[in-house]
Amino acid sequence: MVDSLGSVSDVWEKWGTDLLSYATVLVGPDEAEDVVAESLVRLMAVESHLVDGGLLTLGYVRRVVLNEVRMRYRSRTRRERRELALSAPLDHHELLSDPAVVTAVGRLSVMQRAVVYLTYWHDLTAESAAQELGVSTGTVKRHLARARQTLRKALS
Repeated sequence: MVDSLGSVSDVWEKWGTDLLSYATVLVGPDEAEDVVAESLVRLMAVESHLVDGGLLTLGYVRRVVLNEVRMRYRSRTRRERRELALSAPLDHHELLSDPAVVTAVGRLSVMQRAVVYLTYWHDLTAESAAQELGVSTGTVKRHLARARQTLRKALS
């Protein structure tokens, strides 16, 4: 059964907690609220026919959040490259207080984090995760295998 809602405020009331936890896994707690808020603003501005028609699903909204994370990541990466080219090399220190798992998951790509989140936190099958993300099952399996391999190396 497809769970759908009729307005963006309904989205926040029903799925806000889930969307925040999803965004937290993807970008961390500092940016999660901003990502979800910006995603809902995009829904209001661009997808009004889906909202007004009651066709908005959790899977679709998760894809909007994932796309927002991707846009922020690309923007941040481009900005960091420009700043790095214009400045002296920075001395980056890793936070030693972070647990090893959080650090390892943080090093995964955005898509790998999304797949890990959906398959482990929400117990979705590869097929269900693929449907949620709007990609093929093979893509989900490939990203999950790469994430597992990376995490295995980082945590061993």
